[in-house]
Amino acid sequence: MTVQVQMVRFALVGLVNTGTYYGLYLALLTWLPYVAAHVVAFALSMVGSFFLTSYFTYRTRPTWRKFLLFPLTNAANFVVTTSGVYLLVDVLHFGSRYAPLIAAGAAVPITFVVSRAIMLRPERVRREPEPAREGPAPVSARR
Repeated sequence: MTVQVQMVRFALVGLVNTGTYYGLYLALLTWLPYVAAHVVAFALSMVGSFFLTSYFTYRTRPTWRKFLLFPLTNAANFVVTTSGVYLLVDVLHFGSRYAPLIAAGAAVPITFVVSRAIMLRPERVRREPEPAREGPAPVSARR
């Protein structure tokens, strides 16, 4: 599968993830405070995003290691979008209403690179120590 296909699939997973988050947020908001609804919806949608990213985007086997590293993709997205909003609004004087959309678009390639590095990194294989080989006894032990 080419990198371009992976990037399109990554963007589609992002759209599904955003819709899932927002739907869960609205549903949870009916009986939870908004911050709790946000946290729960964010966590649940991130778990779903992990599995979609594993199976659909990169066609790779999910592992605990990848699962535990996957939140770094969200951290990268947060840093890029936050920096982007600041740069666009305070430095380049864009309107604050549209700056987050532009910054989010700019974050997609960076987030893609981070997720690709996490999801396609080869797993370490633990090697068992080799058992002692049985063979003829050393000459000094043959007496």
